Amino acid sequence: MFTLIFFFLLLNIPLPVTRSIHPRCFWRIKQNEDKDEDLMTDCAFPVKAVLLSVDKDYFNQILNVKTRKKNYHFALALAFTMDEVNRNTDLLPNMSLVFDFPEDGCMSTSQLETLIHFSEQNSANPPNYVCVEEMNCAVLLTGPEWEILQLTYGPFHPILSDNEQFPYLYQMAPKDTSLALAMVSFIVHFSWNWIGLAISDNDQGVQFLSYLRREMEKNTVCFAFVNMITVDIHLYMSRTEVYYNQIMTSTTNVVIIYGNTDSTLALSFRMWESLRIQRLWVTTSQWDFSTSTSYFTLDSFYGTLAFVHNHAVIYGFKRFVQTLNLLKYSDNYLARLEWMEFNCEVSVSNSKTLKNCLSNATLEWLIEQTFEMAFSDNSYDLYNAVYAVAHAIHEMLFQRMSNLEKDNGKGHNSHCLELNSFLRKTHFTNPVGERVNMNQKEKLQAAYDIFYLLNFPHGLGIKVKIGKFSPDFPQGQQLLLSEDMIEWTTGSRQIPPSVCSADCGPGLRKLWQEGMAACCFDCSPCPENEISNETNMDQCVRCPEDKYANTEKNHCIHKAVLFLSYDDPLGMMLALMAFCFSVFTVLALGVFVKHHDTPIVKANNRTLSYILLVSLIFCFLCSFFFIGRPNSATCILQQISFGLVFTTAVSTVLAKTITVVMAFKVTVTEGRMRHFLVSGAPKYIIPFSILIQIILCAIWLGVYPPYVDNDVHSEHGHIIIVCNKGSTTAFYCVLAYHASLALGTFIVAFLARKLPDIFNEAKFLTFSMLLFCSVWVTFLPVYQSTKGKFLVAVEVFSIVASSGGLLGCIFIPKCYIILLRPERNSLPKLREKTFS
Repeated sequence: MFTLIFFFLLLNIPLPVTRSIHPRCFWRIKQNEDKDEDLMTDCAFPVKAVLLSVDKDYFNQILNVKTRKKNYHFALALAFTMDEVNRNTDLLPNMSLVFDFPEDGCMSTSQLETLIHFSEQNSANPPNYVCVEEMNCAVLLTGPEWEILQLTYGPFHPILSDNEQFPYLYQMAPKDTSLALAMVSFIVHFSWNWIGLAISDNDQGVQFLSYLRREMEKNTVCFAFVNMITVDIHLYMSRTEVYYNQIMTSTTNVVIIYGNTDSTLALSFRMWESLRIQRLWVTTSQWDFSTSTSYFTLDSFYGTLAFVHNHAVIYGFKRFVQTLNLLKYSDNYLARLEWMEFNCEVSVSNSKTLKNCLSNATLEWLIEQTFEMAFSDNSYDLYNAVYAVAHAIHEMLFQRMSNLEKDNGKGHNSHCLELNSFLRKTHFTNPVGERVNMNQKEKLQAAYDIFYLLNFPHGLGIKVKIGKFSPDFPQGQQLLLSEDMIEWTTGSRQIPPSVCSADCGPGLRKLWQEGMAACCFDCSPCPENEISNETNMDQCVRCPEDKYANTEKNHCIHKAVLFLSYDDPLGMMLALMAFCFSVFTVLALGVFVKHHDTPIVKANNRTLSYILLVSLIFCFLCSFFFIGRPNSATCILQQISFGLVFTTAVSTVLAKTITVVMAFKVTVTEGRMRHFLVSGAPKYIIPFSILIQIILCAIWLGVYPPYVDNDVHSEHGHIIIVCNKGSTTAFYCVLAYHASLALGTFIVAFLARKLPDIFNEAKFLTFSMLLFCSVWVTFLPVYQSTKGKFLVAVEVFSIVASSGGLLGCIFIPKCYIILLRPERNSLPKLREKTFS
């Protein structure tokens, strides 16, 4: 026969992974007032395979030695598993698995070492062994120096998974490498970024810290503090206050606890809970014990969140235990050993919260709702370990059944090597349908159920499944939480925040200061014309060109479209001025045409006066191209009409001025000057000047013509539609050409200002050119400093004012004489005035 000894550590209570969350609730009662009673210690059981048929009475007798033993629920789980194996006719036929349960509850590691040492020296008849043909192999969790098989069901340790360094060691627990990812995913779901951490200062704690730090950095989650609690009890006592102050002075509301429950970390956790420190403790199922504290508040999310390994549900455990001794193993008694599952589906459908429901409930109500005894993580690993060894022994015995004689004389190590070879290749489906593979390299990452734990008064503990985490699902779908279960459990969907800095709301952006953690920041208003419409934005977003930021800087508003329109008071005034002046010019032209035979009309060169009046009419009318919504056609017509009609007007004034000077010269001297005047040579100045302007405009249109442009910067909140000049150089060339004509006209008129009064038009031409030049000289600096629609208004006003100056200075005095002083518009009067 083979004697197998197992050494186990405590672990968690997982549930199956599906994409919907079935309500699952558990309750348990504190065993006594000893706060260390729940802290599980190492426990081992000597196990035998015997050629006997064993029934439940055997297990009842073994377990009936004492009724209150530490880790007693381990023995119950072991008895349940062995009974299930023994009743399986296809596994180890004609053999049974049994175990011993010492009176003190568990066999310690030192006792097991003595047992193994004695078995090596006297392998023929070791204590607690049933031997056949001296075949012995101990299965134990120890250090690597022991050449014995080791099966562990404590927390999975990556270092122990090295098959070369630990060839005889098998870890039954799944890998916990995804635990950090599961916790960080849960933290990110609730938008937490300021987390405290308390771990044991050992290899396992340091490794978990590295996993957790890596996942937190990926998701911009920061540590508020890291309490690495020493495992040395004497050093721990000197640092207790330091650990306590780190928790109390921190602003975080969420603290992760990771480590063994039989360590100094557990002592700290007990103290923190007893001092009623309100935090949300995020941990593993090792810490799912209930406490004896009477402190309890309704409508508070503070409590404990446990990430529990997901595994299939094992039914029949409670029924098996109670068939051993119904009077002894009551629900009340079993609840002091293990979690009891109760039916919470009826309560979930009600609007009442769990806290309100249980505050009025009694223990009898929970017992009535109870239908199963939970199988914890360590019990489930124990379950798989027994089946794994049973399958390995079954396979080994099957192959050795026909040649037992060949194995005589093999020692302890040869038996272990043989069993180890079979155990390493063992893989099977356990009775609840889950695959078990003893190949340590093929271990899968664990999936987790998430439980919320509450401690009610008088040692009553409740835990409710609120979600699950599946690492094999696609990213973004790994975490699944039930908002309904959270609300039913806590009484609210509002989860307390745990952030380093208050959120930067819309209109603000995060601003990091040197030396601050990545999760800690100040809030700064968005710059001009930038917005942030979400919370905690790193950078503000600039509004598009056609929009502007509102006052709160959280929304972009469409800019109003502006242009110099007829509805605008300024546009209306300029349009009215241009219209009135054009009407006055038409009237003046009508007066001159009607009185074309009068001396004053003839004396001032009637033809040139007509040309000048018509050009002035077009000068006033071209102003209307500048008013109204611009388009491509009006933008081109603005500059072309302005350039041509002003060139015509100024060149006509120049021709009139030259004509006046030549007329005076003719009266003084005869000769070629008279022939030049009679031939009408000054009139050719006009078409020649216009031709030059046409060439300039043609070059302008060919190189870089005017176009419609949107001015989005001149006026806040508005888009001003203007005509862009295209080539600024061409525009100033046109102005310069006008200036050269005007300057030439002014110089000639100024020199002729003292001619006899009969030729007084020279003075009027001088004043008109003075006014014309003054307007356009003033226009240049004003044009450079003005933006938006006022830029157009300045240009229109300059056109109207300069044209009006020509009309007023040249033609208004003549119209005054023609219409109001007709007696002066006669040849005798003109001669009389000349002679006087």
